[in-house]
Amino acid sequence: MLNILDEAKWCLQCKKPKCREACPINNPIPEFIKLLIDGKIKEAGNLVFTNNPLTIVCSLVCPHSEYCQGHCIRGVRSTPVQIGQIEHYIAQYCLDNLDLFSTQEYSGNIGVIGGGAAGIALAFYLQRVGYQVTIYESQAKIGGIMRYGIPEFRLPKKILDRLEAKLRELGAIIQPHTTVGPTTTVDDMLRDGFDAVFMSTGVWKPVKLEIPGDSLGHVHYAINFLKLPEVYDLGDKVVVIGAGNVAMDCARTAIRQSVREVVVLYRKGESDMPCRRDEYEWAKMDGVIFSFYSTPTRITKEGVYYIDNSENGSGKEEFIETDTVIVAISQESQKNIVATSPEIELDEKGRVIVDEHMMTTKEGVFASGDVVTGAKTVNLAVSQAKHAANTIHNYVQSKKNPQWEEELLYSYDIMETKEEDQIRFTRE
Repeated sequence: MLNILDEAKWCLQCKKPKCREACPINNPIPEFIKLLIDGKIKEAGNLVFTNNPLTIVCSLVCPHSEYCQGHCIRGVRSTPVQIGQIEHYIAQYCLDNLDLFSTQEYSGNIGVIGGGAAGIALAFYLQRVGYQVTIYESQAKIGGIMRYGIPEFRLPKKILDRLEAKLRELGAIIQPHTTVGPTTTVDDMLRDGFDAVFMSTGVWKPVKLEIPGDSLGHVHYAINFLKLPEVYDLGDKVVVIGAGNVAMDCARTAIRQSVREVVVLYRKGESDMPCRRDEYEWAKMDGVIFSFYSTPTRITKEGVYYIDNSENGSGKEEFIETDTVIVAISQESQKNIVATSPEIELDEKGRVIVDEHMMTTKEGVFASGDVVTGAKTVNLAVSQAKHAANTIHNYVQSKKNPQWEEELLYSYDIMETKEEDQIRFTRE
């Protein structure tokens, strides 16, 4: 097991830390490591949580090799500081002990549609300064893709339960099993006293293969399979179509469902895979087999037909036998909300259009996260939620007071944040 204190001492405390510069949310890495070394773990926990309310999640699922750890100066000639593990140790220790409370500095009623990464982060950011936040969640529990799309072995659901408990402790209202659009609409929310509405509905609609056989009973879509994999009868052999991070999650989850063999079919080569390299290596270590340059053409009850496009391939249609097919090529957003609010415009890919303030084309309605960017990382969703929290705050306050001067609730670079702001939410 990694010795966290020894690892923390491996940090050089760079004056211009490249690890911070590479983090989408400006994680105060040298600062929280120094606090940990100095025996101030609670202060470290407060610091990272204030900057990123989902620090306990990002420390597990963030692609650290591409961001902070990938830019650690130690990694040039040696092993980089294992920043994610240090951050997780702090977040795990401190989450339940953080003395969260609302400062009651501001007032306003904010409706959040979708309790995924962006929605949860925005709720924490605004509830902590006095806003009343209500989350409308279509599922039984909040968490979004983090809960229903990331496997348990990568992100334990109890972590999300702890975040939900903290949100309720702060006073946020969570309305489960409520899909905004079909019954409750955005116009209803604005009519009933919400000062602003924030859309963070994610991407839940799977993209079809559009080949014969994709409607057969043994063909499943990744976003549905990952919600509750144990209810699926997979048989002995599974074929996963696609090579992104979601496809790797499906393949590794299927392995853990006692499937004897899992094969990933991908239409391009190994170097073209959209998944992270570490996810690919983990899948191979789990025993997943990869078939590159394999383009599916049709699916039957017995298996999948595909074209071998490799240089040495025949170019003819080949066949692979399987009991189950999981399609993991992409997801897109549902259109429940815009069906009843046509003023909210979408781009050609079905993503919500926003301006530089994260406001949609409908006054008072903001959006960020995957519904705006397409499927991205949790830390990017949090970074956008921080920006949206700042812009929603100024929008609401300017409506209440025409003389209002814009301010930042949360700095985009925590090194410029005053010390009193860093300890703003810690009671003496």
